Formats: sequence, C-alpha cells, structure tokens
Amino acid sequence: MKVVILAGGLGSRLEEITKVIPKPMVLIQKKPIILYVMRTFIKFGHCDFVIALGYKGEKIFEYFSKKKTTFLIKKKLKKGLKIKLKLFGKICSITFLDTGQKTMTGGRLKRASKLIQDNKFFLTYGDGLGNINLSKLKNFHNSQNKMVTVTAVNPPARFGEIILKNNEVIDFTEKQPIKSSWINGGYFIITKKFINYIKNDKSILERYPLETIAKKKQLSAYKHHSLWQCLDTKRDIPYIKNLLSKMF
Repeated sequence: MKVVILAGGLGSRLEEITKVIPKPMVLIQKKPIILYVMRTFIKFGHCDFVIALGYKGEKIFEYFSKKKTTFLIKKKLKKGLKIKLKLFGKICSITFLDTGQKTMTGGRLKRASKLIQDNKFFLTYGDGLGNINLSKLKNFHNSQNKMVTVTAVNPPARFGEIILKNNEVIDFTEKQPIKSSWINGGYFIITKKFINYIKNDKSILERYPLETIAKKKQLSAYKHHSLWQCLDTKRDIPYIKNLLSKMF
C-alpha cells in the first residue's frame, strides 16, 4: 500500500526551529523525525511514499535527494518529483508533491490522492511516532468495512499527579498517558471514496470530512495502547528520544 505523509504545515509552536527548517526535518538523534516515521512503514514492507510538501518543502526534498543511496531521479512536472533510494535496507520510492504553502490538511490529502490508483492507502503526519503494528491496523480496517480507520491513542499527560490525604502525599505519579481518553494518533487507512468529502485546499481534514463520515458511521478507530508521541513543542523532543530507544 502507498503511504501519504502530510508534511507541509508551518510548525508554529516550534518557531525558533521552524524559521529555518520545516517541522518534519527537526533532528532527533541527528536524523529528521520524518525519517523515523517512514521507518515504521518500511518495517512492515510499505516502501512507496507520497510526501505532501508545503512550507519549506524543498528542505525535505534536498535531504533525500542528496543521500548517497539515491540512484534514480525522475522529474514529472505535474506529479511532483520522484526518486528511488535505499532506506533501512529496502528500496523505496518517494514522490515529493508541492501542495502549496497555504493548503490545509484535507486539501493536501486531496491533491496527493490524485497520485494513487489503489482503492486504499495509508495516511499519516510527518511529526508523529508510535510502534503501531501496521499489519494489525490493516486487518482491522478490512474487518470493519468503513471508509476510514484512524489509530486512536491515549494522550500523554502534561503533568504528573499527586494524590493527597489531608496534607499527606499518599501517591506521587509521574506523567502517564490518560487512559480514559482517546485522541487522533494519525496512522490512518483511507479508501478513495472518502476524498469526495474534501472540498478544496481550504478543507481541514480533521473537521468537516472526518466529522461527516463519523456521523455516517463510516469512521472506525483502531486502539493503540503502546508507544506514541507527537512533536508539538521543544519539550516533546526528550520524550521522542526516549520513545525511539524503545521502538528501534
């Protein structure tokens, strides 16, 4: 299955870093975070990527096109730039598609979907990592017969918790995922007919399109109980480093 990665946002909460590079190029252990995102898919044999570029997208293309293992470059003016290279021991195909500076997430997906002939494909963001079992996700999606499956994760808590009895601390707990709540963890499987719910470049994927199919009972959730973290601010970087030590 092809993999679409949304990698065009401004990354405004990382402004001091993203003034120079786009958020998917933020370095974690000397490698851009998008590379680790791709590694998750490559591990399960999914090596055909479409990266939807926007803000400073040329930085992402330059990184991959200059890698020593790049051995083929094809230019397709209306369909982006396509390269083949070896990543983590596998031959991968990457199409870089400029989806516009101001295009929203839904609009980027709609543009990228035009490069995909298959009925279904993976979709994720360029800044979220997790040890999702993509084979189980795919099997779950096939069993549900829905337009879209989203990976649901427990959100990481911002603060630890102290349990008090009068003035005495009876329990001191560091930050733990909030087990009673679920959020969008990315790692979708999309069927092509869902694209009809995306109007144009101004469409935000997480609003009207997904909200509408949820009301139509066409959105299923694959619950992921293990490792997950997104890069939102600088304080997330140490957590991502720790996560990577457990993932790979």
